[in-house]
Amino acid sequence: MSIATLIFFAIAFGAVFFMRLFRMGTLLAFLLTGVLAGEHVLGLFELSGTWNFLGELGIMFLWFNIGLQINMQRLWQLRRTIFGLGASQVLMVAIMLFPILFNVTQWSLIGTVMISLILAMSSTSEDLQILMDKNQLQTAMGRQTFSILLFQDLLSIPLLAMLPVMAGRSINLGASAIDIFVMSVGLILGVLVVSKFLINPLMHLVAKLQSHEAFVLAIMVNIAVWAVVLGLMGLPPALGAFLAGMLMSETVYRHQVNAMIEPYAILFLSFFFIVLGMGINLPFLADHWHMILIGVIGLVLIKFFALFMVARVRHVDVREATLMSLILAQGGEFGLLILQTMKTNGISAIPPAHQEILTAIIIVSIMMTPILILIYDQLLKAGKIFNGDQSKKISESIIDDTPSVIICGFGRMGQIIAQMLESENISYVAIDANVDEVVMARESGYNVIYGESRKKAILLAAGFKSTKTKAIVIALNDPIVAQDVVHTVKSMSNRVKIFARAHNLKSSQELLDLGVKSATPEIIESSFIIGANLMSGLGLSQNKINNLMKDLRANNYENVKKPIDIK
Repeated sequence: MSIATLIFFAIAFGAVFFMRLFRMGTLLAFLLTGVLAGEHVLGLFELSGTWNFLGELGIMFLWFNIGLQINMQRLWQLRRTIFGLGASQVLMVAIMLFPILFNVTQWSLIGTVMISLILAMSSTSEDLQILMDKNQLQTAMGRQTFSILLFQDLLSIPLLAMLPVMAGRSINLGASAIDIFVMSVGLILGVLVVSKFLINPLMHLVAKLQSHEAFVLAIMVNIAVWAVVLGLMGLPPALGAFLAGMLMSETVYRHQVNAMIEPYAILFLSFFFIVLGMGINLPFLADHWHMILIGVIGLVLIKFFALFMVARVRHVDVREATLMSLILAQGGEFGLLILQTMKTNGISAIPPAHQEILTAIIIVSIMMTPILILIYDQLLKAGKIFNGDQSKKISESIIDDTPSVIICGFGRMGQIIAQMLESENISYVAIDANVDEVVMARESGYNVIYGESRKKAILLAAGFKSTKTKAIVIALNDPIVAQDVVHTVKSMSNRVKIFARAHNLKSSQELLDLGVKSATPEIIESSFIIGANLMSGLGLSQNKINNLMKDLRANNYENVKKPIDIK
C-alpha cells in the first residue's frame, strides 16, 4: 500500500469523525476527502478512468436509493400531507427563485425551470439525521418534514424525465411538457406492472435460495439491466437505476433489499462524493467566492421564508414552522446528483461554469444547516425566542404507526401469537425470512414483512422504536439466530422486553443470560401439557396438577431432571 493511499484513508477517517462530531452528514465528509485528496490541494490522486467509473457506480446507487424510497402505498397513506404541504413548498420556492434566476442569467426557459426546481429540493440524508438526533422524527413537525422530503423524492421522476428534453430532444415548451408528463406517468404505470408480474416472481425465486450473495447480486443485476435498457433508449442510465429502485420498492422484499444493499450503497455513495470533491475546481471557485456567498445566503433566505409561509398557511405552530423551515432551507444531494448527471451526459442546458458555482452553493448550504440549527437551539434554550411558547404535544398530532409488538419468525407459533394480539387489538408487525410463509401470511391478512430479524435495518423498517415498541417476541427455531436477534435488540434498546422461544433448557438458560425476560423451552412445556392431561385422565384433581406444574416451572425449571443423552 502506498503512502498516498494511507494518507487518503486517514483523511477520510478524520473528515467523517469531525463531521459527525459537529452533527453534519458523513457524505459531506467524503466530499471534503475528495477535495483534499484532489489535484488542487494535496494532489494524492488524479481523476482517472477508474475513479470516474467508481463515481458512475456511486451515481447509480444514489439514484437507486432515491427510487427505493418511493413506495406507492406509503405515498397514498400520506397523500394529504405529501401533495398538500410538500407540493406547496416546492412550488412556492420555485416561484420565488424562477424570476430571479431568469433575470440574472442567460439560461433557457426550460433550464431555469429545472434549476429552480432542483434548488427547491433539500438534503434528505442530513434532514432525517437532524430529526433523529433531536428525537423529532415522530412529532407533528417531523412527520410534516418527512412528507415534504417524500414529495421531493417523487418530484425526481419528472425532473429526471426533463434531462432528455434539456439534451435537445424537444425545443417546444408545450411538446416538452407533454414529453415529461407522458414519460413520468409511463414510468409510474410501468413500475406497478413490471414489479407485480416480473420483479416479484423473480425475487421470490432468488429469496428461496436463502443465499445472501444471490440476493445482493440480483439487486445489482436489476440496477445494471435497467440502466442499460434506458441508456439504449436514449435516456440517462441514472434514470434506469432510479427505476430499478422504484421496482424494488413495490415488492414485499423492499425492507430486506434496503438492509442488504446498505453497506454496498454507502461504499459506492462515498465514491460518488469523493469523485465529486476531486472534480471541484477550487481556483475557479476562489475567483467567484462572492457569487457563491450571495447565492448561499439568497437560497437559504428564500427557502426559509417560502417554507415558513406555506407552513403557517397550513396552521403549523410558529415555533415548529420555524424549525421546519431551518431544517429544509438548504440545497440537497439531488441537486448535486442532477448537476453531475448533466455533466457526465454532456447536457449543457446551463454553462459549465454556472454548474460549478451551483454545486458549491448547494454544498455550502448543506454545511450551514447544522450551524443554523445549533444557533436556533441556543437561542431557544436562552429564552431569546419563543419564550413561554410551548409546542404541541407529540401525542396530539402524530399518527402512531409504531407496533407495540414485533414478532420475529412467523411459523405456527408466530401466527398463534399474532392471532392473540389481534383479538385484543394490539398492534404488531411480524418478520420472517421464509418467502413462502410471508406471501401466504400476507394473503391471509397478517401484517408480515420479508427480512432477517437479526438485522437492525429490518427491525427499524418494521417500526421498532425504543420508546414505543413494548415487546419483541422471538419465535424462531434456530437458537443461534435467536441469540443474534437478542444481541441486535439489546444494542438498540435495553428497555424493550424480549419473550423468546427456546428449544430446551440449555437454550432457555442461554437466552435468559443474555437478558431475555422469558425464554420458554417448547419441548418441556409440550411435555407438561401432555403430562397434565394424563394425570387428569388418571383422576388427579386440577388443584394438585396446577401445584405440580408450578413446582416444576419454579426457578427456570430447576426441578426438572436433566434429560438422558442417548448416544
